[in-house]
Amino acid sequence: MATVFVSGTLPGDGVARLRASHDVVQDEAGIRSAAFATCRAQVEAVVALLTDRIDSHFLGGSPRLRVVANVAVGVDNVDLAACRARGVLVTNTPDVLTDATADLAFGLLLAAARRIAEGDRLVRAGAFTGWTPTFMLGARVNGTTLGIVGMGRIGQAVARRARGFDMRVLYTQRKRLPSPVEAELGITFVGPLDELLGSADSVSIHCPLTPETRHLFDAARFARMKRGAVLVNTARGPIVDEEALAGALTSGALAAAGLDVFEDEPRVDPALLGCPNAVLAPHIGSADRPTREAMAGTAVANVLEVLAGRAALTPVG
Repeated sequence: MATVFVSGTLPGDGVARLRASHDVVQDEAGIRSAAFATCRAQVEAVVALLTDRIDSHFLGGSPRLRVVANVAVGVDNVDLAACRARGVLVTNTPDVLTDATADLAFGLLLAAARRIAEGDRLVRAGAFTGWTPTFMLGARVNGTTLGIVGMGRIGQAVARRARGFDMRVLYTQRKRLPSPVEAELGITFVGPLDELLGSADSVSIHCPLTPETRHLFDAARFARMKRGAVLVNTARGPIVDEEALAGALTSGALAAAGLDVFEDEPRVDPALLGCPNAVLAPHIGSADRPTREAMAGTAVANVLEVLAGRAALTPVG
């Protein structure tokens, strides 16, 4: 029986399955909790959240740690090199949240372009005085050009949804997809990001957060986008410079933005909060119940496999 630390509350029956064969310590405060400090020397597995920073300092105090199961696809909160150096396996939860996140990304695109959230606030404030031909004019989605930055699982799922709106889909990433995949999705590769930005009516971000993608979207990039374009980000907050985005939204360079992630969550830049044309969601891309239960279940399954001496189901790197 191994000691497993579970960071926070997880939906579904995953924790119960862990308790059936291992000693489980669980705390809402995560790895910063007193509960973890008490057991960290004995912990062999950690079910971590994206809010937990798994770095060399953390690893140094957990000499028996064998596996970190991250309840997320992205692992930018984990120092992978430090884990490899100490022989600690890292796993993630790919595939299970693809459709949920793609649904939200497209929902944010529609809400931002068509000013749905802005209109909702206006109605609730009692400021709706009646229909006129020029009232709440937004940007068109159907039949326009969508640029996708990062054509992984989620980017491809967004591209499939775009087909239902007769959208032309451009994409960019470091490695071009095979031609049959492009043909099946109906997408066109555009190598330089700036070329894509100059052609797209809306841009949806689906690349991972790396040193190279941090502030990939800054003031210079916003200046290269089509005037009146819409930006959507459901990937990671620091990919977008929030201050620069607020400036582009305020000046009218961009028509709107839909964001589910932020640079310094849960804090949001006050300038961005002041933009009525920004739709701001509280990191709910994967937040439908079946998806979150599947994410937790995948993380737990990885832990159970590794502690049993078997290969992890979804190892990273």
